[in-house]
Amino acid sequence: MVIDTASELSWLHCNRTPDYPLSFDPTRSASYAPIPCSSPTCTARTRDFQIPASCDAGNLCHATLSYADASSSEGNLAADTFSIGSGRMPGLVFGCMRSASSSNPEEDARNTGLMGMNLGSLSFVSQMGFPKFSYCISGSDFSGLLLLGDGGSDANISSWLAPLNYTPLVRVSTPLPYFDRVAYTVQLEGIRVSDVMLPLPESAFLPDHTGAGQTMVDSGTQFTFLLGPVYDALRTEFLKQTGGVLRQLDDPNFVFQGAMDLCYRVPLGQANLPPLPSVGLVFRGAEMIIPGDRALYRVPGQVRGNDSVHCLTFGNADLLGVEAFVIGHHHQQNVWMEFDLEKSRIGLAHVRCDLVGQRFGLGLQGKLRHG
Repeated sequence: MVIDTASELSWLHCNRTPDYPLSFDPTRSASYAPIPCSSPTCTARTRDFQIPASCDAGNLCHATLSYADASSSEGNLAADTFSIGSGRMPGLVFGCMRSASSSNPEEDARNTGLMGMNLGSLSFVSQMGFPKFSYCISGSDFSGLLLLGDGGSDANISSWLAPLNYTPLVRVSTPLPYFDRVAYTVQLEGIRVSDVMLPLPESAFLPDHTGAGQTMVDSGTQFTFLLGPVYDALRTEFLKQTGGVLRQLDDPNFVFQGAMDLCYRVPLGQANLPPLPSVGLVFRGAEMIIPGDRALYRVPGQVRGNDSVHCLTFGNADLLGVEAFVIGHHHQQNVWMEFDLEKSRIGLAHVRCDLVGQRFGLGLQGKLRHG
C-alpha cells in the first residue's frame, strides 16, 4: 500500500490484470456500496480534487486522479467498512479504480492501492478521525513503518526516540489560487550547506499574495523541489563545496527528471562516494539534516564512459511549473515524522528507521509513492 501525504482519496485496484495482480473484488464485500453522482459526497466533498468528479454512464461518481510523477488512476467512488486494529469504520469513502498508468509499473504492480493522508475531508486519516499519525521510511529501500494514532504510548516511544522538534503547520483560511489548503504546509526559513547558511532573504521562503511559495511535506514525491532563486543558491554553494571532490558532469542537455541539472561523474569501480557536505532544511522550530550521501542520487541506466552519473537530489521547481517548495520522501528517510493534527504541528527526529520496526515487534508496513 502506498502512503501519500499529498493525496486525499484513498483507492484500491479493482480490476485484476497482469500488470496489477493485487486487487480488490467489490462483489465479495457485502458492505460495498457505489456512490451515485447525485450524492453530496460526489457533488460537495470532492471539491479539493485536482480534476472535478464526474458522472459516468451508470450515474455513478467517477474520479480521475493524477500525480506529479505523471501516473494516474480512474474509477468510481464507493463506500465500505474498513477495519484497522480493533476499530471499524463503516461507510468509509474510497476509490475503486478500474484503470491506472504509472511511471514505474514494476514497483506499482506490488501495491494494492494508495492511502491518501492529507487534510482533505475524504482522506483516510480525516475519515478515521485519527488525532495523530507517524511514519519512518527506511534508508535502504522504500519500506517503512506507519503508526495511526499514538501507536500505543507516547512514553514508550520517547524511551528510545530522541526528543521531537516541532514545526507548526501553516493554515490559510482564505482560498488562494496557488495555495493547497489541504496539504501539510510548514514554514521553511533557510537552507544551510554544511555550516554555510545560504545568503537569501526571509522573503525568498514566504508565500506571495497568490499563495505561490508554500512549503509542503509530501511523501508522494521522491525528491525535494525548490523555487528557482533558492535552488540556484543551493546549487552554487553545493558546487563550490564539492569542486575539489567530485567531477561535474559537463552535459548541458542532461537534466534529471526535468529539474535536476547539477550532476557528477563517479567512477564505476568506486564503491562509495567521498565525504560530501550535508544539507540542512531549517524550518520554524526544527531542522531536517540531509547527510551528504543522501544529497546525491545515482541515476539508473546513465553511464558516461567508465563513470556513473549522480545528481543532486534537489530540483528546480520552476522547470516543472510547480509553484511551491516540496519536501520529498527521499529526504525524509531515516527521520521519524509525526503529524500531530490536534496540535497542528509536525514533529521530526533523526533515527535509524530500519531498526524502528524491531522496537515495535511488528507494524503496518507500507510503501511510499515515489516519482
